[in-house]
Amino acid sequence: MSSPTPIMQFGTSRFLQAHADLFISEARESGQDVGPICVVQSSGDASRAGRVAALASPFPVRVEGIENGARVEETATVSSITRGLSTAADWDAVQRVFVKEAQIVMSNTGDAGYAPQPEDVGHTFNQAMSFPAKLHLLLRARFDGGALPIQIMPMELISGNGVVLKARVMELAQNGPPAFHDYLATGVTWVNSLVDRIVSQPIEPAGAVAEPYALWAIEDQPGLRVPCSHPAVQVVPSLAQIEALKLFVLNLGHTVLADRWRGCAGADTVMVRDMMADTAERDNLVTIYTDEVRPGFAAAGQGDAFDDYAATTLERFANPFLDHAVADIAQNHAMKIERRIAAFLSFAKDNGDLAAKPRLEQTCARKDGA
Repeated sequence: MSSPTPIMQFGTSRFLQAHADLFISEARESGQDVGPICVVQSSGDASRAGRVAALASPFPVRVEGIENGARVEETATVSSITRGLSTAADWDAVQRVFVKEAQIVMSNTGDAGYAPQPEDVGHTFNQAMSFPAKLHLLLRARFDGGALPIQIMPMELISGNGVVLKARVMELAQNGPPAFHDYLATGVTWVNSLVDRIVSQPIEPAGAVAEPYALWAIEDQPGLRVPCSHPAVQVVPSLAQIEALKLFVLNLGHTVLADRWRGCAGADTVMVRDMMADTAERDNLVTIYTDEVRPGFAAAGQGDAFDDYAATTLERFANPFLDHAVADIAQNHAMKIERRIAAFLSFAKDNGDLAAKPRLEQTCARKDGA
C-alpha cells in the first residue's frame, strides 16, 4: 500500500509542477515534514493519462532567466508527488484518500473547471460535474466519515478564490443537513491565495521550464496551515496590495506592449523580450511606469512596493529564454484595457492621484476601436 499523502492536488498543469510541487519538494529535501502529494486529474482528459502516471516519479523543472541582474540556468528534480489518480478512472480511490488522508487540498483547475454544469445537482459522482461539485461530494463523504477538519487552498487566478469556492460549494450543499453546512463553515478552512510564475513550456512526459521569479501569496486567517516554508511562499494579512501590483504593473505592462505591437502591425513571432530589447519600446514602458503608474501607488502608500515590483517585472519581461508571444497577450485586447488600464486610472483617482496620465488615457481612448 502507498504511504499516506496528506496533500491532495487537483490539477496536473505544468504551472503546478514548477510552482507548488517544486516548493514542497525543496522543502522536503531541506528536512521539513511536509507532503507528500497525491495529484488528481479532475478533467478526465484521456490525452493526459500519461502525464498523471509520470508525475508520480521524479521529474525535472528547468529554471531559466534573469534574477537580480544575473543569468540563471538550473535544473531541479521534483519528487514531492508519490501518487497519481484520475477522477474519471479512480473515483473510489480519490474519495478514500480525501476522506482518510488529506489534510490540505490544493487546486488549479482553471476557469473551465469552475463553470457550473447541469450534472452538478446530482447526488452521485459524474465526471461531467464541475470541480466545485466534485469537491462538494468529497467533502460530504469526509463529513459522513467523521468530519475531520481540512484546509482547501484554491490556486486558480480568481480574486478571493477561497471565498468564491466556498460560496459555490455551500450553494451546492444548500439542501443538505444543517450539520453538514456547519462543517463546511467551521470544519473546513477556505484559503485565499495568489500565485505568480511564468511557466513557458512543458517537458514531456512530466516537467516544465519556468522563470526564476515565483510567488505563492497566502492570505492569513485563524487556523491557517502553511503547506511548507519556502522563499516563494508569503503569508500576508491581505492580498489586496499584491493583487494591485500584479494587475496594474505586470498585466498593465503587458497590455501596453500589446497596444504598441498592434499599432505597428507587428508580426506574430514578436516576443515580449524582443520589445524589451528595443530601446524605444523599453523607454516608453519605463516612462509610463515612472510618470503615470508610480504616482498612483505612491498615493496609496505603496510607492516602495511598486519600485521593487516594477524592477522585477522589467527583468521578467526581458527574460532571454522566455517565448512569450505578444500576439497571445493581445487577445481580448479591449477587455484587458478595461480591466488593467482603465481600472488603474480609477484606482489612482480613488487614492487621490488626480494627475493626468496621457499615455494610459490615449490607450483607453483606443479601446473601442481595438
